[in-house]
Amino acid sequence: MGKVTRMDETRIARYRAALETALAELDSDDDLGAEGQKTVDLDQQAVGRLSRMDALQGQAMAKATAARRETQRRRIAAAFERMDEGEYGYCVDCGEEIAEKRLDLDPAVPTCISCARG
Repeated sequence: MGKVTRMDETRIARYRAALETALAELDSDDDLGAEGQKTVDLDQQAVGRLSRMDALQGQAMAKATAARRETQRRRIAAAFERMDEGEYGYCVDCGEEIAEKRLDLDPAVPTCISCARG
């Protein structure tokens, strides 16, 4: 079997659907995580010092998680852009085709395994 030189529309549609699902999940996770990012109440009478420290740590973790979701959202947007430009499935560094199994694991991945390893 010869090497595929251009990704067919069926595969692109499958990856586009997976990316759209991932984007919807990120939006849903944002809604769930919004509560944890709210400002921590400074009233020492209502919450003890250790409980407040726990709340601050929880808030920091929620913000870090939101930042990771935003990074993933940007990766997905870049993948959609590569699809629109006809460059999807090719490494952004070397131009070689990205293995289908790699795309199956992460449809937003921009590089082949060789370039990812450095």
